[in-house]
Amino acid sequence: MLATVSPRTPLAALCALLAVAGPAAPQDDAAVFRSNLRLVVLHATVLDPQGHRVTNLPQSAFHVFENGVEQQLKVFHREDSPVSIGLIIDDSGSMINKRQKVAAAALSLVRASHPDDEVFILHFNEKAYLDTDFTSDRAKLEQGLSTFDTRGTTALHDALRLAIQHLARDAREDKKVLVVVTDGEDNSSAVAPDFVVQAAQQSNVLIYAVGLLTEIDDERSQRARRELDALTQATGGQAFYLKDVSETDPTAREIAREIRDQYTLAYSPANERLDGAYRKIKVLASGPDGINVRTRAGYYATTPATSRE
Repeated sequence: MLATVSPRTPLAALCALLAVAGPAAPQDDAAVFRSNLRLVVLHATVLDPQGHRVTNLPQSAFHVFENGVEQQLKVFHREDSPVSIGLIIDDSGSMINKRQKVAAAALSLVRASHPDDEVFILHFNEKAYLDTDFTSDRAKLEQGLSTFDTRGTTALHDALRLAIQHLARDAREDKKVLVVVTDGEDNSSAVAPDFVVQAAQQSNVLIYAVGLLTEIDDERSQRARRELDALTQATGGQAFYLKDVSETDPTAREIAREIRDQYTLAYSPANERLDGAYRKIKVLASGPDGINVRTRAGYYATTPATSRE
């Protein structure tokens, strides 16, 4: 059964509607859980060979596979609806000459986003702290972005963990996105990058990264790129590496447009076992030659007790 929904129908309501269509399934923190139905929710970006977004595909064009087994879609839609966004801004000492342009670019992202999006701002250097909590007030966001103290080292993973926890606990919208802007490799976090990747996948958080890595040596730059690539690819987002801080503004607006142009797909896994195993996800779409679908790479089939910190 495929759910027909309005743009503002929350996934919680969809799960309640779909639960009557099939047998009860165990709950699982690896996806979205409501009532007695387990849904794995995917936010998918579809690109043609030239990198242009394809936004007019029907449900019949999509095929979703979990560990190589095709799954039946329960939910399919594409519309421009509000999301919950966290802006994670690097305030380490090396950002001092970039910070004003980064703040302006982040504000451009907010302006290009859905007017009803809720946004929070989290700053980090050797420590991460929530500057501005969820709001749709552009004036409050502008104030939060323009107030900063650039100093110290870079605890990116700690900041991401805090942001994921805040989204999981307090976000109003079902779709959750983090956008991180940084100019260097993490050098002071207590949390490992693998932990952050798993936490993001378990919370169904899309992560985008803007990397200003041109001023660090090749080895550190490559290490930072590998970590940002692993994080964004695992969650279905994307990493952008800029040659100059002046490119942050158009990049921020591009991220905002992509978020608004994505498809939402959801399925109830044919394999209902909660064995802690990692389940790989692959989404294919028929359409123009060379069409490509980007979404999160998979999830862990765990129980609530083992998937939370």
